[in-house]
Amino acid sequence: MDSTLTQNAERGAESVQRDDARRAVYEASPASDPRSPVMLFSADEPLAMDSGARLGPFQIAYQTAGTLNAARSNAVLICHALTGDQHFAQPHPVTGKPGWWETLVGPGKPVDTNRYFVVCSNVIGSCMGSTGPASLNPETGRPYGLDFPLVTIRDMVRAQAMLLDRLGIPDLLLCIGGSMGGMQVLQWASLFPERVFAAMPIATGARHSAQNIAFHEVGRQAIMADPAWEEGRYLEAGTRPSKGLGVARMGAHITYLSEPALHRKFGRRLQNRAAPTFSFNADFQIESYLRHQGLSFVERFDANAYLYLTRAMDYFDLAEDHGGVLGNAFRGSKTRFCVMSFTSDWLFPTADSRAIVHALNAVAAPVAFVEVESDKGHDAFLLDEPAMFSAAKGFIDAAARARGL
Repeated sequence: MDSTLTQNAERGAESVQRDDARRAVYEASPASDPRSPVMLFSADEPLAMDSGARLGPFQIAYQTAGTLNAARSNAVLICHALTGDQHFAQPHPVTGKPGWWETLVGPGKPVDTNRYFVVCSNVIGSCMGSTGPASLNPETGRPYGLDFPLVTIRDMVRAQAMLLDRLGIPDLLLCIGGSMGGMQVLQWASLFPERVFAAMPIATGARHSAQNIAFHEVGRQAIMADPAWEEGRYLEAGTRPSKGLGVARMGAHITYLSEPALHRKFGRRLQNRAAPTFSFNADFQIESYLRHQGLSFVERFDANAYLYLTRAMDYFDLAEDHGGVLGNAFRGSKTRFCVMSFTSDWLFPTADSRAIVHALNAVAAPVAFVEVESDKGHDAFLLDEPAMFSAAKGFIDAAARARGL
């Protein structure tokens, strides 16, 4: 009997130690410690979600740059893409790399932080400090996992609006973003047209195509097929589905590039060897590059968050939300638009942007359209593209003048 009590006590102590270790891992993660400001919302001010859930309490992690003027009329909201975050112009706390949009945002750049007050928040459902599946569920004290409600692009925008309300920003000079960020821009212009003076959706579409949904499903299945996924409870098990998430990232990353860019950068060149090894090692430079992308990604991103955000993009269909007519999403809007695409982007091809422009024209909304000649693929909006910078600066400067800034 004494032996049994001792064993039970030991097992209990081991369980407590495991729980403490898991909590320590969580508390050191970006989900808990984003190293940026965090805005807290109590259970009395929940986020009403499209799924019918009411999320509360919850929090939004964000970053700002520049100074809000006395009239509060110079605010710019940056909306990040699928695997982005709030660190748009600051070194990333996990990777140490420069902010993901420092090419476009900063002093003297198109989004000039000497003139504008710039805000970027981590979207709801992500893993860099805003509440998502990696966050602790206040009802259980354990990570939400798949108990977290499904998220939509509209949910992300509603949460951003709550953040701006708390920051005392009634409306925006500009809402700008690429890819999933561009979806948020379109949703902002449709849901809160009175709060968006100018909108710049880049490399995006008003709905996700069947092909893009298919790519996302392959990535999700790779994650869920990893034995370490543990039906979404991997954080409680003290593990991570790193291999599955890495493969998902590798597959997705291919869609962000173009064949000419891949050929120019890698071709069929071998990786640190003079001849093939006749094995399944990374013989080619492109193989080594993709494996590196997968490995580095799992260090900063949560697998369940990847499932949730890809699903949010899949569900996005702005026309379907407005009786099947995209123009209805913007009817009566006074927001001025600049829609931008890239010639080599096959993830969100120029035809997707033209569909947005045609819908805006149909309801007489003010819109400019820019197709940038580039062989860099979908990721061109994150890279050094002088034509993009020139067009963005011209549009933003004109909007600022029209608003008296």
